[in-house]
Amino acid sequence: MSDIFSSLATYGYIVLFLYSFGGGFFALVAAGILSYAGKMDITISILVAFIANFIGDTVLFYIARYNKQIVLPYLKKHRRKLALSHILMKKYGDKIIFFQKFIYGIKTLIPITIGLTKYDFVKFSIYNLFSALVWALLFGIGSYMGGEYLMRVALYLKSHIWITPLVLFTLLYLLWIYMQKTTRKRRGRIKN
Repeated sequence: MSDIFSSLATYGYIVLFLYSFGGGFFALVAAGILSYAGKMDITISILVAFIANFIGDTVLFYIARYNKQIVLPYLKKHRRKLALSHILMKKYGDKIIFFQKFIYGIKTLIPITIGLTKYDFVKFSIYNLFSALVWALLFGIGSYMGGEYLMRVALYLKSHIWITPLVLFTLLYLLWIYMQKTTRKRRGRIKN
């Protein structure tokens, strides 16, 4: 039985690393809950998520900076989101590097957008380091401290299985509407 818990913790850290590399926070929340349940260690979970998230955004920045010709064809489908990312960068400056970790839909595009500009790599890395640390601490400690409540919610959802898809589809639909509205072409806004 202890071998099962040991392998769960080991593979849990690998999954956490890979998922956090892409910027997702669900694995970190799950690791916080598992840490509360005693199956993982919260300090290691936060450290793994922090390092993976920092490396992930740095890699996206680096690829965009030095391999523009390879990256640009993949971005054609996301031109509006890319434009929104660029506008957010101009509007909020360096702060967007911090806030992008919490904005679903553009969190992977912001490092790419910044990488396509002449933004300083060292400056980006410093802001990225700080924001990845805050992100990991916020979601890691938050999910650990709310572990009991989150476990009760999970048990409730497990017994009422129909609620989960309903909530998930509703959230995805609302996110889709928001992204469509935000990235919609502005027509008739320029007045003479």
